[in-house]
Amino acid sequence: MSTVVIVGGHGKVALRLAEALTGQGHAVRSTIRNEAHGADVEDSGAVPYLLDIEGSDAHDFADVFGGADAVVFSAGAGGDGNAKRKRTVDLEGSLKSIEAAKLAGVARFVQVSAFGVDDPLPPDTDPVWRAYVEAKRDADAALRGSGLDWTIVRPGRLTDDPATGRVRIGADIPSGAIPRTDVAAVIAAVLADGSTVGAQFELTSGDDTIADALASLR
Repeated sequence: MSTVVIVGGHGKVALRLAEALTGQGHAVRSTIRNEAHGADVEDSGAVPYLLDIEGSDAHDFADVFGGADAVVFSAGAGGDGNAKRKRTVDLEGSLKSIEAAKLAGVARFVQVSAFGVDDPLPPDTDPVWRAYVEAKRDADAALRGSGLDWTIVRPGRLTDDPATGRVRIGADIPSGAIPRTDVAAVIAAVLADGSTVGAQFELTSGDDTIADALASLR
Protein backbone atom coordinates (compact mmCIF):
# COMPACT_ATOMS: atom_id res chain seq x y z
CA MET A 1 0.00 0.00 0.00
CA SER A 2 1.19 3.50 -0.77
CA THR A 3 -0.07 6.99 0.03
CA VAL A 4 -0.97 9.28 -2.86
CA VAL A 5 -1.89 12.95 -2.66
CA ILE A 6 -4.22 14.28 -5.35
CA VAL A 7 -4.10 18.05 -5.77
CA GLY A 8 -7.43 19.25 -7.10
CA GLY A 9 -9.21 16.34 -5.47
CA HIS A 10 -12.78 17.33 -6.32
CA GLY A 11 -12.24 17.25 -10.07
CA LYS A 12 -14.07 14.61 -12.05
CA VAL A 13 -10.91 12.75 -13.03
CA ALA A 14 -9.53 13.12 -9.50
CA LEU A 15 -12.59 11.58 -7.88
CA ARG A 16 -12.44 8.61 -10.23
CA LEU A 17 -8.72 8.26 -9.58
CA ALA A 18 -9.31 8.23 -5.83
CA GLU A 19 -11.88 5.47 -6.29
CA ALA A 20 -9.43 3.44 -8.38
CA LEU A 21 -6.52 3.86 -5.98
CA THR A 22 -8.44 3.22 -2.79
CA GLY A 23 -10.02 0.21 -4.47
CA GLN A 24 -6.48 -1.13 -4.91
CA GLY A 25 -5.77 -0.63 -1.22
CA HIS A 26 -3.85 2.64 -1.39
CA ALA A 27 -4.38 5.58 0.95
CA VAL A 28 -5.40 8.79 -0.80
CA ARG A 29 -5.36 12.38 0.44
CA SER A 30 -7.33 14.73 -1.80
CA THR A 31 -7.00 18.49 -1.54
CA ILE A 32 -10.11 20.65 -1.83
CA ARG A 33 -10.67 24.40 -1.53
CA ASN A 34 -14.33 24.16 -0.60
CA GLU A 35 -15.21 22.33 2.61
CA ALA A 36 -18.58 21.41 1.11
CA HIS A 37 -16.76 19.11 -1.33
CA GLY A 38 -15.45 16.95 1.49
CA ALA A 39 -18.36 14.52 1.39
CA ASP A 40 -17.80 13.75 -2.30
CA VAL A 41 -14.12 13.10 -1.63
CA GLU A 42 -14.94 10.82 1.28
CA ASP A 43 -17.40 8.92 -0.94
CA SER A 44 -14.50 8.29 -3.32
CA GLY A 45 -12.58 6.64 -0.48
CA ALA A 46 -10.08 9.48 -0.02
CA VAL A 47 -9.43 11.74 2.95
CA PRO A 48 -10.16 15.41 2.20
CA TYR A 49 -7.59 18.09 3.06
CA LEU A 50 -8.66 21.72 2.91
CA LEU A 51 -6.10 23.63 0.83
CA ASP A 52 -6.71 26.79 -1.20
CA ILE A 53 -4.30 26.48 -4.11
CA GLU A 54 -4.26 30.20 -4.80
CA GLY A 55 -4.09 31.31 -1.17
CA SER A 56 -1.53 28.77 0.06
CA ASP A 57 2.22 28.58 -0.37
CA ALA A 58 4.52 25.64 -1.02
CA HIS A 59 5.04 25.03 2.69
CA ASP A 60 1.26 24.64 3.13
CA PHE A 61 1.27 22.10 0.32
CA ALA A 62 4.24 20.31 1.88
CA ASP A 63 2.30 19.88 5.12
CA VAL A 64 -0.24 17.82 3.16
CA PHE A 65 2.41 15.95 1.17
CA GLY A 66 4.45 14.81 4.17
CA GLY A 67 4.95 11.05 4.31
CA ALA A 68 3.31 10.46 0.91
CA ASP A 69 4.77 8.26 -1.80
CA ALA A 70 3.44 10.18 -4.80
CA VAL A 71 1.69 13.37 -5.83
CA VAL A 72 -0.81 13.71 -8.67
CA PHE A 73 -1.46 17.26 -9.83
CA SER A 74 -4.95 17.25 -11.33
CA ALA A 75 -6.08 20.78 -10.51
CA GLY A 76 -7.52 23.28 -12.95
CA ALA A 77 -9.45 26.52 -12.94
CA GLY A 78 -12.18 24.97 -15.07
CA GLY A 79 -14.42 26.78 -17.48
CA ASP A 80 -14.98 29.95 -15.47
CA GLY A 81 -13.79 32.20 -18.30
CA ASN A 82 -11.16 33.81 -16.07
CA ALA A 83 -7.82 33.93 -17.88
CA LYS A 84 -5.95 35.04 -14.76
CA ARG A 85 -7.00 31.92 -12.84
CA LYS A 86 -5.52 29.69 -15.53
CA ARG A 87 -2.17 31.01 -14.36
CA THR A 88 -2.84 31.09 -10.60
CA VAL A 89 -4.32 27.57 -10.52
CA ASP A 90 -3.08 25.57 -13.51
CA LEU A 91 0.45 26.96 -13.56
CA GLU A 92 1.22 28.40 -10.13
CA GLY A 93 -0.60 25.53 -8.40
CA SER A 94 1.66 23.11 -10.23
CA LEU A 95 4.77 25.13 -9.37
CA LYS A 96 3.83 25.16 -5.68
CA SER A 97 3.16 21.42 -5.80
CA ILE A 98 6.54 20.74 -7.41
CA GLU A 99 8.32 22.82 -4.78
CA ALA A 100 6.30 21.18 -2.00
CA ALA A 101 7.13 17.70 -3.24
CA LYS A 102 10.80 18.55 -2.96
CA LEU A 103 10.33 20.02 0.52
CA ALA A 104 8.44 16.92 1.64
CA GLY A 105 10.83 14.47 0.01
CA VAL A 106 8.23 13.05 -2.40
CA ALA A 107 10.00 12.12 -5.63
CA ARG A 108 7.12 10.65 -7.68
CA PHE A 109 4.98 13.26 -9.40
CA VAL A 110 2.31 12.70 -12.05
CA GLN A 111 0.76 15.69 -13.77
CA VAL A 112 -2.52 15.75 -15.65
CA SER A 113 -2.06 18.18 -18.52
CA ALA A 114 -3.95 18.59 -21.79
CA PHE A 115 -3.71 17.34 -25.34
CA GLY A 116 -1.58 19.31 -27.79
CA VAL A 117 -0.49 22.14 -25.52
CA ASP A 118 2.93 22.34 -27.22
CA ASP A 119 1.32 23.06 -30.59
CA PRO A 120 1.56 26.67 -31.85
CA LEU A 121 -1.58 28.76 -31.32
CA PRO A 122 -3.04 30.86 -34.14
CA PRO A 123 -2.98 34.65 -33.63
CA ASP A 124 -6.76 34.87 -33.22
CA THR A 125 -6.91 32.30 -30.37
CA ASP A 126 -9.44 33.16 -27.66
CA PRO A 127 -7.50 34.83 -24.79
CA VAL A 128 -8.90 32.48 -22.13
CA TRP A 129 -8.01 29.41 -24.17
CA ARG A 130 -4.56 30.83 -24.85
CA ALA A 131 -4.04 31.40 -21.12
CA TYR A 132 -5.10 27.82 -20.40
CA VAL A 133 -2.82 26.27 -23.01
CA GLU A 134 0.15 28.41 -21.98
CA ALA A 135 -0.39 27.58 -18.30
CA LYS A 136 -0.44 23.84 -18.98
CA ARG A 137 2.52 24.08 -21.33
CA ASP A 138 4.62 26.04 -18.85
CA ALA A 139 3.65 23.77 -15.95
CA ASP A 140 4.76 20.75 -17.95
CA ALA A 141 8.07 22.41 -18.81
CA ALA A 142 8.66 23.21 -15.14
CA LEU A 143 7.96 19.62 -14.12
CA ARG A 144 10.28 18.22 -16.78
CA GLY A 145 13.08 20.36 -15.37
CA SER A 146 12.28 19.68 -11.73
CA GLY A 147 14.49 16.67 -11.09
CA LEU A 148 11.48 14.76 -9.75
CA ASP A 149 10.41 11.32 -10.99
CA TRP A 150 7.76 12.79 -13.24
CA THR A 151 5.19 11.56 -15.73
CA ILE A 152 2.96 13.91 -17.75
CA VAL A 153 -0.41 12.62 -18.99
CA ARG A 154 -2.11 14.70 -21.69
CA PRO A 155 -5.66 13.46 -22.27
CA GLY A 156 -7.85 14.51 -25.15
CA ARG A 157 -11.42 15.74 -24.85
CA LEU A 158 -12.88 14.36 -21.63
CA THR A 159 -16.27 12.67 -21.53
CA ASP A 160 -18.46 11.01 -18.92
CA ASP A 161 -19.02 7.96 -21.14
CA PRO A 162 -18.56 4.52 -19.57
CA ALA A 163 -15.00 3.26 -19.35
CA THR A 164 -13.78 1.04 -22.17
CA GLY A 165 -10.36 0.10 -20.85
CA ARG A 166 -9.03 0.64 -24.36
CA VAL A 167 -6.74 3.58 -25.08
CA ARG A 168 -4.25 5.10 -27.46
CA ILE A 169 -1.05 6.57 -26.08
CA GLY A 170 1.81 8.35 -27.81
CA ALA A 171 3.87 11.48 -28.16
CA ASP A 172 2.06 12.54 -31.33
CA ILE A 173 -1.31 10.90 -31.93
CA PRO A 174 -4.51 12.13 -33.60
CA SER A 175 -6.81 14.17 -31.39
CA GLY A 176 -9.80 12.44 -29.87
CA ALA A 177 -11.93 11.93 -26.79
CA ILE A 178 -11.62 9.65 -23.79
CA PRO A 179 -13.83 8.82 -20.80
CA ARG A 180 -12.64 10.33 -17.54
CA THR A 181 -12.74 6.91 -15.90
CA ASP A 182 -10.24 5.60 -18.45
CA VAL A 183 -7.97 8.58 -17.79
CA ALA A 184 -8.08 7.77 -14.08
CA ALA A 185 -7.24 4.13 -14.80
CA VAL A 186 -4.24 5.18 -16.86
CA ILE A 187 -2.97 7.45 -14.08
CA ALA A 188 -3.37 4.65 -11.54
CA ALA A 189 -1.42 2.33 -13.84
CA VAL A 190 1.29 4.95 -14.34
CA LEU A 191 1.76 5.28 -10.59
CA ALA A 192 2.37 1.53 -10.39
CA ASP A 193 4.78 1.45 -13.34
CA GLY A 194 8.24 2.85 -12.69
CA SER A 195 9.11 2.59 -16.38
CA THR A 196 6.84 5.57 -17.05
CA VAL A 197 9.12 7.94 -15.12
CA GLY A 198 10.29 10.60 -17.57
CA ALA A 199 7.46 9.89 -20.02
CA GLN A 200 5.14 12.52 -21.48
CA PHE A 201 2.32 11.28 -23.66
CA GLU A 202 -1.02 12.17 -25.16
CA LEU A 203 -3.99 9.95 -24.45
CA THR A 204 -7.27 9.17 -26.21
CA SER A 205 -9.58 6.21 -26.54
CA GLY A 206 -8.15 3.52 -28.77
CA ASP A 207 -7.75 -0.20 -29.32
CA ASP A 208 -4.98 -1.12 -26.87
CA THR A 209 -5.32 -2.26 -23.30
CA ILE A 210 -3.84 0.18 -20.82
CA ALA A 211 -1.03 -2.24 -20.01
CA ASP A 212 -0.12 -2.72 -23.67
CA ALA A 213 -0.33 1.00 -24.38
CA LEU A 214 2.01 1.87 -21.52
CA ALA A 215 4.38 -0.93 -22.53
CA SER A 216 4.70 0.73 -25.96
CA LEU A 217 6.42 3.68 -24.27
CA ARG A 218 9.37 1.57 -23.14
